[in-house]
Amino acid sequence: MNDIRRVAVVGAGQMGAGIAEVFARAGLDTIVCEHGSAALRAARARIDRSLHRAVDRGRISEQQRTDAWAHLLFADDLEALADRQLVVEAVVEDERVKTDVLGALDKVLADDDAVLATNTSAIPVTRLGIATDRAANVLGLHFFNPAPVMPLVELVSSLHTDPTVLNRVHTFAEEVLGKHVIRSRDRAGFVVNALLIPYLLSAIRLAEAGHATAQDIDTGMVHGCAHPMGPLQLADLIGLDTVQAIAKSMYEEYKEPLYAPPPLLTRMVEAGLLGRKSGRGFHPHRSA
Repeated sequence: MNDIRRVAVVGAGQMGAGIAEVFARAGLDTIVCEHGSAALRAARARIDRSLHRAVDRGRISEQQRTDAWAHLLFADDLEALADRQLVVEAVVEDERVKTDVLGALDKVLADDDAVLATNTSAIPVTRLGIATDRAANVLGLHFFNPAPVMPLVELVSSLHTDPTVLNRVHTFAEEVLGKHVIRSRDRAGFVVNALLIPYLLSAIRLAEAGHATAQDIDTGMVHGCAHPMGPLQLADLIGLDTVQAIAKSMYEEYKEPLYAPPPLLTRMVEAGLLGRKSGRGFHPHRSA
């Protein structure tokens, strides 16, 4: 049995709330940490909607939903996380914000063996880990949206990550969370986004140039390549701001044109057209 039982998630937006739900459904003592009462209320509502959807779609029973809630606690102060064995940082995809959070957590965690994990989609983990005094215990644990449904996590080791810590979290993700785990070296974009983001950006450039409508681009990939979702639908689901942030991180590291955010993507993010989370992106959506 894996020894990690006390966990926390810092940041309860779309991804953080999903990760917290995964932990709670696995029977782990889970604290969700957000800044302020309004953010905590939003986190509770987000998790509640997701758990009810899981029941409605037959993924879990009503009893499992109740059990998950019994494992969730909410806090607005990092000090509440002092006894945690694993904390996942899931704040906005901004290097400065993430390093500030990880540095603060490093000072709060009482257990020298506690693991700090980042859910970053693209920022090199080494740069985040050196913001702490426990870089050997920092790694990337990258879930995919929606975290309770998607079976994969990427496990990313930095140049400092202790192999024993990496193996401990690998076992935890597989045996406790029931996830498929792939490992990546510490490169911007890791494995999945290194392949996915250029594809999404190519679709955006195709729409930007007027070669096809968003609907036709997505229909082409769904019915022509048997993809479950078109690239622009997927970009809307991920969040266009997140797609842009990942692309910027990858372009900053490699300076390859295929990673550069297209002007249309930049304009849409500036206009607040972020996809599903805002109610409109390349397609209209009901706001989350």
